Amino acid sequence: MTKPVVLIAEELSPATIDALGPDFEVRQIDGTDRPVLLAALVDAHAVLVRSATKIDAEAIAAAPVLKVVARAGVGLDNVDIKAATAAGVMVVNAPTSNIISAAELTIGHILSLARRIPAAHASLAQGEWKRSSFTGTELFEKTVGIVGLGRIGALIAERLRAFGVRVIGYDPYITPARAQQLQVEPLSLDEVLRQSDFVTVHMPKTPETTGMIGTEQLAAMKPTAFVINVARGGLIDEDALYTALTTGEIAGAGLDVFSSEPPKADSPARRLLDLPNVVVTPHLGASTEEAQEKAGVSVARSVKLALEGDLVPDAVNVAGGVIDPFVRPGIALVEKLGQFFTGLAQSALTSLDIEVRGELAAYDVSVYRLAALKGIFTNIVSENVSYVNAPLFAEQRGIETRLIVEAESPLYRNITELRGTLADGSVLTVSGTLAGTRMVPKVVGINGYDIEVALERYHVVMRYADRPGIVAIYGQKLGDANINIAGLQVAHPDATGRALSVLTVDSPVPDDLLDAMRRAVGADMFRQIEITED
Repeated sequence: MTKPVVLIAEELSPATIDALGPDFEVRQIDGTDRPVLLAALVDAHAVLVRSATKIDAEAIAAAPVLKVVARAGVGLDNVDIKAATAAGVMVVNAPTSNIISAAELTIGHILSLARRIPAAHASLAQGEWKRSSFTGTELFEKTVGIVGLGRIGALIAERLRAFGVRVIGYDPYITPARAQQLQVEPLSLDEVLRQSDFVTVHMPKTPETTGMIGTEQLAAMKPTAFVINVARGGLIDEDALYTALTTGEIAGAGLDVFSSEPPKADSPARRLLDLPNVVVTPHLGASTEEAQEKAGVSVARSVKLALEGDLVPDAVNVAGGVIDPFVRPGIALVEKLGQFFTGLAQSALTSLDIEVRGELAAYDVSVYRLAALKGIFTNIVSENVSYVNAPLFAEQRGIETRLIVEAESPLYRNITELRGTLADGSVLTVSGTLAGTRMVPKVVGINGYDIEVALERYHVVMRYADRPGIVAIYGQKLGDANINIAGLQVAHPDATGRALSVLTVDSPVPDDLLDAMRRAVGADMFRQIEITED
Protein backbone atom coordinates (compact mmCIF):
# COMPACT_ATOMS: atom_id res chain seq x y z
CA MET A 1 0.00 0.00 0.00
CA THR A 2 1.28 3.48 -0.88
CA LYS A 3 2.13 5.54 2.16
CA PRO A 4 0.60 9.01 2.61
CA VAL A 5 3.04 11.77 1.64
CA VAL A 6 4.02 14.28 4.33
CA LEU A 7 5.97 17.38 3.24
CA ILE A 8 8.25 19.09 5.70
CA ALA A 9 8.62 22.50 4.09
CA GLU A 10 10.95 24.12 6.63
CA GLU A 11 13.64 23.01 9.02
CA LEU A 12 12.10 21.24 12.00
CA SER A 13 13.65 19.28 14.83
CA PRO A 14 14.56 15.60 14.26
CA ALA A 15 12.01 14.77 16.96
CA THR A 16 9.31 15.92 14.53
CA ILE A 17 10.10 13.12 12.08
CA ASP A 18 10.39 10.63 14.93
CA ALA A 19 6.91 11.63 16.13
CA LEU A 20 5.44 10.94 12.68
CA GLY A 21 6.61 7.32 12.81
CA PRO A 22 7.21 4.91 9.93
CA ASP A 23 3.77 4.96 8.33
CA PHE A 24 4.35 8.01 6.10
CA GLU A 25 6.58 8.95 3.21
CA VAL A 26 8.37 12.03 4.50
CA ARG A 27 9.76 14.49 1.96
CA GLN A 28 11.76 17.56 2.86
CA ILE A 29 11.61 20.63 0.61
CA ASP A 30 12.32 24.35 0.74
CA GLY A 31 8.87 25.83 1.14
CA THR A 32 10.10 29.34 0.37
CA ASP A 33 10.94 28.19 -3.18
CA ARG A 34 7.50 28.72 -4.64
CA PRO A 35 7.77 26.55 -7.78
CA VAL A 36 9.23 23.69 -5.73
CA LEU A 37 6.45 23.99 -3.14
CA LEU A 38 3.63 24.02 -5.70
CA ALA A 39 5.07 21.03 -7.53
CA ALA A 40 5.54 19.06 -4.29
CA LEU A 41 1.99 19.74 -3.13
CA VAL A 42 0.45 17.88 -6.07
CA ASP A 43 0.51 14.50 -4.29
CA ALA A 44 0.98 15.64 -0.69
CA HIS A 45 -1.46 14.56 2.01
CA ALA A 46 0.04 16.81 4.68
CA VAL A 47 2.45 19.73 4.86
CA LEU A 48 4.32 20.98 7.91
CA VAL A 49 5.49 24.60 7.93
CA ARG A 50 6.79 27.25 10.27
CA SER A 51 6.41 30.95 9.45
CA ALA A 52 8.28 31.40 6.15
CA THR A 53 6.22 29.10 3.91
CA LYS A 54 2.97 30.58 2.64
CA ILE A 55 0.10 28.12 2.29
CA ASP A 56 -2.35 30.40 0.54
CA ALA A 57 -5.29 29.75 -1.78
CA GLU A 58 -2.95 29.09 -4.72
CA ALA A 59 -1.00 26.50 -2.75
CA ILE A 60 -4.16 24.78 -1.53
CA ALA A 61 -5.56 24.71 -5.08
CA ALA A 62 -2.35 22.98 -6.20
CA ALA A 63 -2.87 20.21 -3.62
CA PRO A 64 -5.85 18.05 -4.64
CA VAL A 65 -5.24 15.32 -2.03
CA LEU A 66 -4.11 17.57 0.82
CA LYS A 67 -5.78 16.71 4.12
CA VAL A 68 -3.97 18.80 6.71
CA VAL A 69 -1.73 21.85 7.01
CA ALA A 70 0.32 21.93 10.20
CA ARG A 71 1.96 25.09 11.51
CA ALA A 72 4.76 24.28 13.95
CA GLY A 73 3.99 27.26 16.15
CA VAL A 74 1.11 29.43 17.31
CA GLY A 75 0.53 32.10 14.66
CA LEU A 76 -1.29 31.25 11.44
CA ASP A 77 -0.73 34.42 9.41
CA ASN A 78 0.97 32.43 6.65
CA VAL A 79 -1.94 29.97 6.25
CA ASP A 80 -5.16 30.88 4.45
CA ILE A 81 -7.60 29.25 6.86
CA LYS A 82 -10.71 30.18 4.87
CA ALA A 83 -9.32 28.67 1.66
CA ALA A 84 -8.26 25.55 3.54
CA THR A 85 -11.67 25.16 5.13
CA ALA A 86 -13.46 25.61 1.81
CA ALA A 87 -11.25 22.87 0.37
CA GLY A 88 -11.89 20.56 3.32
CA VAL A 89 -8.27 20.85 4.49
CA MET A 90 -7.70 20.75 8.22
CA VAL A 91 -5.39 23.37 9.72
CA VAL A 92 -3.58 22.59 12.97
CA ASN A 93 -1.06 24.45 15.06
CA ALA A 94 0.75 24.09 18.37
CA PRO A 95 -1.05 26.50 20.72
CA THR A 96 0.78 25.53 23.90
CA SER A 97 4.27 25.10 22.49
CA ASN A 98 5.57 28.57 23.31
CA ILE A 99 3.75 29.56 26.47
CA ILE A 100 6.70 28.91 28.80
CA SER A 101 9.13 30.60 26.42
CA ALA A 102 6.86 33.65 26.13
CA ALA A 103 6.42 33.87 29.89
CA GLU A 104 10.17 33.64 30.48
CA LEU A 105 10.89 36.29 27.85
CA THR A 106 8.44 38.58 29.63
CA ILE A 107 10.33 38.12 32.88
CA GLY A 108 13.53 38.82 30.96
CA HIS A 109 12.14 42.12 29.71
CA ILE A 110 11.02 43.10 33.20
CA LEU A 111 14.49 42.42 34.64
CA SER A 112 16.22 44.14 31.71
CA LEU A 113 14.17 47.28 32.32
CA ALA A 114 14.57 47.19 36.09
CA ARG A 115 18.37 46.80 35.95
CA ARG A 116 19.04 48.52 32.59
CA ILE A 117 20.98 45.48 31.41
CA PRO A 118 21.01 46.11 27.61
CA ALA A 119 22.13 49.74 27.95
CA ALA A 120 24.81 48.82 30.49
CA HIS A 121 26.07 46.06 28.20
CA ALA A 122 26.25 48.40 25.21
CA SER A 123 28.14 51.01 27.25
CA LEU A 124 30.68 48.54 28.59
CA ALA A 125 31.16 46.95 25.15
CA GLN A 126 32.18 50.42 23.91
CA GLY A 127 34.96 50.58 26.53
CA GLU A 128 33.07 52.75 29.03
CA TRP A 129 32.76 52.12 32.78
CA LYS A 130 29.79 54.20 33.93
CA ARG A 131 28.36 52.35 36.89
CA SER A 132 26.51 55.37 38.23
CA SER A 133 24.74 55.88 34.91
CA PHE A 134 22.90 52.57 35.16
CA THR A 135 21.41 52.57 38.62
CA GLY A 136 18.33 50.37 38.50
CA THR A 137 15.51 49.30 40.76
CA GLU A 138 14.71 46.11 42.66
CA LEU A 139 11.60 44.10 41.90
CA PHE A 140 11.19 43.18 45.56
CA GLU A 141 7.99 44.68 47.03
CA LYS A 142 7.10 46.37 43.75
CA THR A 143 3.66 45.98 42.14
CA VAL A 144 3.39 44.14 38.82
CA GLY A 145 0.15 44.34 36.83
CA ILE A 146 -0.77 41.60 34.37
CA VAL A 147 -3.35 42.57 31.75
CA GLY A 148 -4.81 39.26 30.57
CA LEU A 149 -4.70 36.23 32.88
CA GLY A 150 -4.79 33.35 30.41
CA ARG A 151 -2.18 30.62 30.34
CA ILE A 152 0.80 32.92 29.71
CA GLY A 153 -0.41 35.49 32.21
CA ALA A 154 -0.85 32.73 34.80
CA LEU A 155 2.70 31.47 34.21
CA ILE A 156 4.06 34.97 34.64
CA ALA A 157 2.16 35.40 37.91
CA GLU A 158 3.59 32.12 39.16
CA ARG A 159 7.16 33.13 38.32
CA LEU A 160 6.82 36.63 39.73
CA ARG A 161 5.91 35.32 43.18
CA ALA A 162 9.53 34.25 43.64
CA PHE A 163 10.60 37.92 43.44
CA GLY A 164 8.44 38.98 46.37
CA VAL A 165 6.29 41.31 44.33
CA ARG A 166 2.63 42.19 44.69
CA VAL A 167 0.79 40.86 41.64
CA ILE A 168 -2.41 42.53 40.48
CA GLY A 169 -4.28 41.83 37.27
CA TYR A 170 -7.06 42.70 34.87
CA ASP A 171 -9.05 40.14 32.90
CA PRO A 172 -12.74 40.75 32.19
CA TYR A 173 -13.47 37.02 32.10
CA ILE A 174 -11.61 35.67 35.11
CA THR A 175 -13.61 34.42 38.07
CA PRO A 176 -12.79 35.41 41.66
CA ALA A 177 -11.94 31.77 42.43
CA ARG A 178 -9.42 31.58 39.59
CA ALA A 179 -7.83 34.90 40.60
CA GLN A 180 -7.47 33.62 44.15
CA GLN A 181 -5.89 30.41 42.86
CA LEU A 182 -3.33 32.46 40.91
CA GLN A 183 -2.72 34.69 43.97
CA VAL A 184 -3.50 37.69 41.80
CA GLU A 185 -5.56 40.63 43.08
CA PRO A 186 -8.19 41.33 40.37
CA LEU A 187 -8.75 45.02 39.64
CA SER A 188 -10.12 47.23 36.90
CA LEU A 189 -7.78 48.11 34.04
CA ASP A 190 -7.59 51.69 35.29
CA GLU A 191 -6.53 50.58 38.77
CA VAL A 192 -3.96 48.11 37.42
CA LEU A 193 -2.38 50.90 35.37
CA ARG A 194 -2.50 53.39 38.22
CA GLN A 195 -0.99 51.12 40.88
CA SER A 196 1.61 49.13 38.93
CA ASP A 197 5.35 49.66 38.75
CA PHE A 198 5.46 47.24 35.81
CA VAL A 199 2.56 46.46 33.46
CA THR A 200 2.73 43.49 31.10
CA VAL A 201 0.04 42.96 28.47
CA HIS A 202 -1.22 39.50 27.43
CA MET A 203 -4.52 40.01 25.62
CA PRO A 204 -5.76 38.71 22.27
CA LYS A 205 -5.60 41.17 19.40
CA THR A 206 -9.15 42.05 18.43
CA PRO A 207 -10.80 45.26 17.23
CA GLU A 208 -11.66 45.95 20.88
CA THR A 209 -8.14 45.39 22.25
CA THR A 210 -6.12 47.03 19.46
CA GLY A 211 -4.67 50.19 20.98
CA MET A 212 -6.18 49.35 24.37
CA ILE A 213 -3.12 50.95 26.01
CA GLY A 214 -3.22 54.44 24.53
CA THR A 215 -2.70 58.06 25.50
CA GLU A 216 -5.24 58.04 28.36
CA GLN A 217 -4.03 54.74 29.80
CA LEU A 218 -0.33 55.68 29.65
CA ALA A 219 -1.09 59.00 31.34
CA ALA A 220 -2.68 57.08 34.23
CA MET A 221 0.57 55.21 34.94
CA LYS A 222 3.27 56.27 37.36
CA PRO A 223 6.14 58.28 35.85
CA THR A 224 8.45 55.58 37.27
CA ALA A 225 6.48 52.70 35.68
CA PHE A 226 7.39 50.41 32.79
CA VAL A 227 5.14 48.71 30.23
CA ILE A 228 5.93 45.41 28.48
CA ASN A 229 4.33 43.82 25.41
CA VAL A 230 5.39 40.31 24.42
CA ALA A 231 1.90 39.36 23.21
CA ARG A 232 0.63 41.01 20.01
CA GLY A 233 1.79 44.07 18.13
CA GLY A 234 -0.72 46.91 18.24
CA LEU A 235 -2.13 46.29 21.73
CA ILE A 236 -0.17 49.37 22.77
CA ASP A 237 -0.66 52.48 20.63
CA GLU A 238 2.89 53.05 19.37
CA ASP A 239 2.46 56.80 18.72
CA ALA A 240 1.07 57.30 22.22
CA LEU A 241 3.86 55.16 23.68
CA TYR A 242 6.54 57.22 21.92
CA THR A 243 5.06 60.41 23.34
CA ALA A 244 4.82 58.94 26.84
CA LEU A 245 8.43 57.75 26.73
CA THR A 246 9.87 60.99 25.40
CA THR A 247 7.92 63.27 27.73
CA GLY A 248 8.60 61.31 30.91
CA GLU A 249 5.02 60.12 31.45
CA ILE A 250 6.43 56.63 31.99
CA ALA A 251 9.98 55.40 32.61
CA GLY A 252 10.41 52.80 29.88
CA ALA A 253 9.06 49.97 27.77
CA GLY A 254 9.98 46.43 26.77
CA LEU A 255 8.73 45.32 23.35
CA ASP A 256 8.97 42.01 21.52
CA VAL A 257 6.14 42.67 19.06
CA PHE A 258 5.20 45.56 16.79
CA SER A 259 2.25 46.63 14.68
CA SER A 260 4.35 45.99 11.56
CA GLU A 261 7.16 43.46 11.58
CA PRO A 262 9.90 44.14 10.96
CA PRO A 263 9.24 47.80 11.77
CA LYS A 264 9.34 49.86 8.58
CA ALA A 265 11.45 53.00 8.33
CA ASP A 266 8.40 55.27 8.31
CA SER A 267 6.37 53.37 10.95
CA PRO A 268 5.67 54.57 14.51
CA ALA A 269 7.43 51.45 15.78
CA ARG A 270 10.71 52.42 14.12
CA ARG A 271 11.02 55.57 16.24
CA LEU A 272 10.74 53.48 19.40
CA LEU A 273 13.85 51.49 18.52
CA ASP A 274 16.05 54.56 18.93
CA LEU A 275 14.90 55.49 22.43
CA PRO A 276 17.34 54.81 25.31
CA ASN A 277 14.55 53.77 27.68
CA VAL A 278 13.19 51.02 25.44
CA VAL A 279 14.31 47.36 25.40
CA VAL A 280 13.40 45.60 22.15
CA THR A 281 13.66 42.08 20.77
CA PRO A 282 12.66 40.85 17.28
CA HIS A 283 9.56 38.78 18.16
CA LEU A 284 11.46 36.12 20.12
CA GLY A 285 8.53 34.85 22.20
CA ALA A 286 8.65 31.36 20.67
CA SER A 287 12.33 31.39 19.71
CA THR A 288 13.77 28.76 22.00
CA GLU A 289 14.97 25.30 21.10
CA GLU A 290 12.49 23.79 23.51
CA ALA A 291 9.52 25.68 22.07
CA GLN A 292 10.49 24.77 18.51
CA GLU A 293 10.83 21.10 19.41
CA LYS A 294 7.52 21.09 21.27
CA ALA A 295 5.85 22.74 18.28
CA GLY A 296 7.25 20.23 15.80
CA VAL A 297 6.35 17.19 17.88
CA SER A 298 2.87 18.57 18.62
CA VAL A 299 1.93 19.15 14.99
CA ALA A 300 3.49 15.87 13.90
CA ARG A 301 1.18 14.06 16.29
CA SER A 302 -1.77 16.06 14.98
CA VAL A 303 -0.88 15.20 11.38
CA LYS A 304 -0.66 11.54 12.32
CA LEU A 305 -4.08 11.65 13.96
CA ALA A 306 -5.63 13.54 11.04
CA LEU A 307 -4.35 11.13 8.41
CA GLU A 308 -5.50 8.20 10.53
CA GLY A 309 -9.02 9.67 10.85
CA ASP A 310 -8.95 10.34 14.59
CA LEU A 311 -10.08 13.39 16.55
CA VAL A 312 -7.39 16.05 16.15
CA PRO A 313 -6.54 17.97 19.31
CA ASP A 314 -5.40 21.24 17.78
CA ALA A 315 -7.59 21.65 14.72
CA VAL A 316 -8.35 25.35 14.35
CA ASN A 317 -10.93 25.17 11.57
CA VAL A 318 -12.69 21.79 11.61
CA ALA A 319 -13.28 19.04 14.12
CA GLY A 320 -11.52 15.81 13.26
CA GLY A 321 -12.23 12.26 14.24
CA VAL A 322 -15.18 9.98 13.68
CA ILE A 323 -18.25 12.21 13.93
CA ASP A 324 -21.58 11.01 12.63
CA PRO A 325 -22.80 12.94 9.55
CA PHE A 326 -26.04 13.69 11.43
CA VAL A 327 -24.03 15.34 14.23
CA ARG A 328 -21.47 17.24 12.19
CA PRO A 329 -23.68 20.11 10.86
CA GLY A 330 -24.48 21.15 14.41
CA ILE A 331 -20.84 21.80 15.33
CA ALA A 332 -20.76 25.21 13.64
CA LEU A 333 -24.14 26.07 15.16
CA VAL A 334 -22.96 25.33 18.68
CA GLU A 335 -19.74 27.29 18.18
CA LYS A 336 -21.76 30.30 17.06
CA LEU A 337 -24.11 29.89 20.03
CA GLY A 338 -21.02 30.02 22.24
CA GLN A 339 -19.95 33.32 20.70
CA PHE A 340 -23.51 34.65 21.01
CA PHE A 341 -23.57 33.57 24.67
CA THR A 342 -20.29 35.40 25.39
CA GLY A 343 -21.61 38.49 23.66
CA LEU A 344 -24.61 38.57 26.01
CA ALA A 345 -22.78 37.68 29.24
CA GLN A 346 -22.19 40.70 31.44
CA SER A 347 -19.88 38.99 33.93
CA ALA A 348 -17.54 36.01 34.05
CA LEU A 349 -18.88 32.52 33.45
CA THR A 350 -18.64 30.12 36.42
CA SER A 351 -20.52 27.03 35.16
CA LEU A 352 -22.03 25.89 31.87
CA ASP A 353 -24.55 23.25 30.86
CA ILE A 354 -24.73 22.19 27.21
CA GLU A 355 -28.15 20.58 26.80
CA VAL A 356 -28.93 18.69 23.57
CA ARG A 357 -32.52 17.57 22.97
CA GLY A 358 -34.20 15.66 20.16
CA GLU A 359 -33.12 13.00 17.69
CA LEU A 360 -29.47 13.89 18.31
CA ALA A 361 -29.80 12.17 21.69
CA ALA A 362 -29.27 8.85 19.91
CA TYR A 363 -25.79 9.92 18.75
CA ASP A 364 -22.44 10.77 20.30
CA VAL A 365 -22.62 14.57 20.61
CA SER A 366 -19.64 15.01 22.94
CA VAL A 367 -18.01 17.24 20.32
CA TYR A 368 -20.78 19.80 21.05
CA ARG A 369 -19.27 20.45 24.47
CA LEU A 370 -15.95 21.23 22.78
CA ALA A 371 -17.68 23.36 20.15
CA ALA A 372 -19.56 25.38 22.79
CA LEU A 373 -16.40 26.09 24.76
CA LYS A 374 -14.48 26.92 21.59
CA GLY A 375 -17.13 29.48 20.69
CA ILE A 376 -17.24 30.94 24.19
CA PHE A 377 -13.49 31.49 24.34
CA THR A 378 -12.86 32.44 20.71
CA ASN A 379 -12.93 36.18 21.32
CA ILE A 380 -11.82 36.38 24.94
CA VAL A 381 -8.39 34.68 25.11
CA SER A 382 -5.14 35.60 23.42
CA GLU A 383 -4.31 32.07 22.28
CA ASN A 384 -5.79 30.30 19.27
CA VAL A 385 -8.72 28.26 20.55
CA SER A 386 -9.15 24.65 19.43
CA TYR A 387 -11.41 21.77 20.37
CA VAL A 388 -8.91 20.35 22.81
CA ASN A 389 -7.59 23.51 24.47
CA ALA A 390 -11.02 25.10 24.99
CA PRO A 391 -11.73 22.72 27.94
CA LEU A 392 -8.32 23.69 29.36
CA PHE A 393 -9.32 27.36 29.28
CA ALA A 394 -12.51 26.42 31.17
CA GLU A 395 -10.56 24.40 33.71
CA GLN A 396 -8.04 27.20 34.24
CA ARG A 397 -10.88 29.61 34.98
CA GLY A 398 -12.66 27.19 37.30
CA ILE A 399 -15.64 26.84 34.96
CA GLU A 400 -17.58 23.62 35.49
CA THR A 401 -19.20 22.15 32.36
CA ARG A 402 -21.81 19.43 31.84
CA LEU A 403 -23.21 17.84 28.68
CA ILE A 404 -26.87 16.88 29.10
CA VAL A 405 -28.63 14.81 26.44
CA GLU A 406 -32.42 14.27 26.37
CA ALA A 407 -34.57 12.68 23.67
CA GLU A 408 -37.64 14.82 24.38
CA SER A 409 -37.86 18.00 22.30
CA PRO A 410 -41.46 19.28 22.07
CA LEU A 411 -40.93 22.25 19.75
CA TYR A 412 -38.00 21.35 17.51
CA ARG A 413 -36.61 18.23 15.91
CA ASN A 414 -33.33 19.07 17.64
CA ILE A 415 -32.32 21.93 19.88
CA THR A 416 -29.15 22.81 21.77
CA GLU A 417 -29.22 25.14 24.77
CA LEU A 418 -26.28 26.77 26.54
CA ARG A 419 -27.19 27.57 30.13
CA GLY A 420 -24.56 29.33 32.19
CA THR A 421 -24.26 30.70 35.69
CA LEU A 422 -22.35 33.97 35.83
CA ALA A 423 -20.15 35.42 38.56
CA ASP A 424 -22.82 37.98 39.49
CA GLY A 425 -25.25 35.13 40.29
CA SER A 426 -27.40 35.54 37.19
CA VAL A 427 -28.24 32.72 34.77
CA LEU A 428 -28.01 33.17 31.00
CA THR A 429 -29.55 30.79 28.45
CA VAL A 430 -29.18 30.78 24.67
CA SER A 431 -30.84 28.11 22.48
CA GLY A 432 -30.33 27.29 18.84
CA THR A 433 -31.24 24.86 16.10
CA LEU A 434 -30.65 24.09 12.43
CA ALA A 435 -33.76 25.07 10.50
CA GLY A 436 -35.16 23.70 7.25
CA THR A 437 -33.61 21.58 4.53
CA ARG A 438 -30.77 24.09 4.23
CA MET A 439 -30.03 23.67 7.95
CA VAL A 440 -29.78 27.39 8.65
CA PRO A 441 -28.25 28.02 12.11
CA LYS A 442 -30.71 30.02 14.21
CA VAL A 443 -31.06 31.35 17.73
CA VAL A 444 -34.49 30.29 18.97
CA GLY A 445 -34.39 31.32 22.62
CA ILE A 446 -32.74 33.86 24.91
CA ASN A 447 -33.43 33.77 28.65
CA GLY A 448 -36.95 32.38 28.20
CA TYR A 449 -37.86 34.61 25.26
CA ASP A 450 -38.94 32.70 22.13
CA ILE A 451 -37.44 34.11 18.94
CA GLU A 452 -36.14 32.75 15.64
CA VAL A 453 -33.17 34.64 14.24
CA ALA A 454 -30.63 33.36 11.71
CA LEU A 455 -27.12 33.67 13.12
CA GLU A 456 -25.30 36.29 11.06
CA ARG A 457 -22.18 38.33 11.73
CA TYR A 458 -23.63 41.37 13.51
CA HIS A 459 -26.53 41.43 15.96
CA VAL A 460 -27.88 43.94 18.46
CA VAL A 461 -29.89 42.52 21.38
CA MET A 462 -31.95 44.77 23.64
CA ARG A 463 -34.52 44.32 26.41
CA TYR A 464 -36.87 47.14 27.41
CA ALA A 465 -40.32 47.98 28.76
CA ASP A 466 -42.71 47.16 25.93
CA ARG A 467 -44.55 50.16 24.49
CA PRO A 468 -45.54 51.46 21.04
CA GLY A 469 -42.97 53.21 18.86
CA ILE A 470 -39.78 51.48 20.05
CA VAL A 471 -38.95 49.98 16.64
CA ALA A 472 -39.35 53.40 15.06
CA ILE A 473 -36.91 54.91 17.57
CA TYR A 474 -33.98 52.64 16.88
CA GLY A 475 -34.92 52.22 13.21
CA GLN A 476 -34.65 55.98 12.74
CA LYS A 477 -31.30 56.21 14.51
CA LEU A 478 -29.78 53.35 12.48
CA GLY A 479 -31.22 54.77 9.28
CA ASP A 480 -29.72 58.18 9.98
CA ALA A 481 -26.35 56.43 10.44
CA ASN A 482 -26.81 54.58 7.12
CA ILE A 483 -26.77 51.20 8.89
CA ASN A 484 -29.14 48.69 7.31
CA ILE A 485 -31.34 46.42 9.44
CA ALA A 486 -31.21 43.09 7.63
CA GLY A 487 -33.57 41.36 10.05
CA LEU A 488 -35.62 42.01 13.15
CA GLN A 489 -37.37 39.80 15.68
CA VAL A 490 -39.32 41.08 18.68
CA ALA A 491 -40.24 38.55 21.36
CA HIS A 492 -43.46 38.89 23.33
CA PRO A 493 -43.12 40.69 26.68
CA ASP A 494 -42.42 38.59 29.76
CA ALA A 495 -44.34 38.77 33.03
CA THR A 496 -42.62 42.05 33.89
CA GLY A 497 -43.75 43.66 30.64
CA ARG A 498 -40.28 43.74 29.11
CA ALA A 499 -39.83 42.80 25.45
CA LEU A 500 -36.70 41.51 23.73
CA SER A 501 -35.60 42.67 20.28
CA VAL A 502 -32.87 41.03 18.21
CA LEU A 503 -31.63 43.03 15.24
CA THR A 504 -29.44 41.72 12.44
CA VAL A 505 -27.42 44.57 10.93
CA ASP A 506 -25.14 44.67 7.91
CA SER A 507 -22.29 46.47 9.64
CA PRO A 508 -21.10 47.14 13.20
CA VAL A 509 -22.82 49.91 15.13
CA PRO A 510 -20.48 52.56 16.62
CA ASP A 511 -20.36 52.72 20.41
CA ASP A 512 -21.77 56.24 20.62
CA LEU A 513 -24.78 55.25 18.50
CA LEU A 514 -25.32 52.12 20.60
CA ASP A 515 -25.34 54.25 23.73
CA ALA A 516 -27.80 56.70 22.18
CA MET A 517 -30.10 53.83 21.16
CA ARG A 518 -29.92 52.29 24.63
CA ARG A 519 -30.88 55.56 26.29
CA ALA A 520 -33.62 56.29 23.74
CA VAL A 521 -35.42 52.98 24.28
CA GLY A 522 -34.66 52.79 28.02
CA ALA A 523 -33.06 49.35 27.69
CA ASP A 524 -31.94 47.51 30.81
CA MET A 525 -29.95 45.08 28.65
CA PHE A 526 -28.28 46.20 25.44
CA ARG A 527 -25.47 44.30 23.69
CA GLN A 528 -23.85 44.25 20.28
CA ILE A 529 -22.64 40.79 19.22
CA GLU A 530 -20.18 39.91 16.48
CA ILE A 531 -19.99 36.30 15.27
CA THR A 532 -16.59 35.61 13.74
CA GLU A 533 -15.76 32.85 11.29
CA ASP A 534 -12.58 30.78 11.32
